[in-house]
Amino acid sequence: MDINPAALVEATAGRDKGKLFAVIEITGDNYLLVCDGKNRKVENPKRKNPAHVRNLGYSLELIKNKLNKGNEINNSDIRKSIIQGKRALGILKE
Repeated sequence: MDINPAALVEATAGRDKGKLFAVIEITGDNYLLVCDGKNRKVENPKRKNPAHVRNLGYSLELIKNKLNKGNEINNSDIRKSIIQGKRALGILKE
């Protein structure tokens, strides 16, 4: 699996197809726990099959640093990081 925690991914299947999410955890059975901080909150992450997401090749540094330090991630951090990732990838235009 080439997806790590704090990766920015796009859902390719299901009702959330086309939406961007932050990976916050990889479970023991190789599923991803993803959230967007708005519709899917950190308190209730979506469990996704890795085959149903596309890795955009962008690491969310704020989330990565918080995960490495063991700090709590909040929904605001997720939203800010996803917007920053969209800007860096040219998806979000000013």
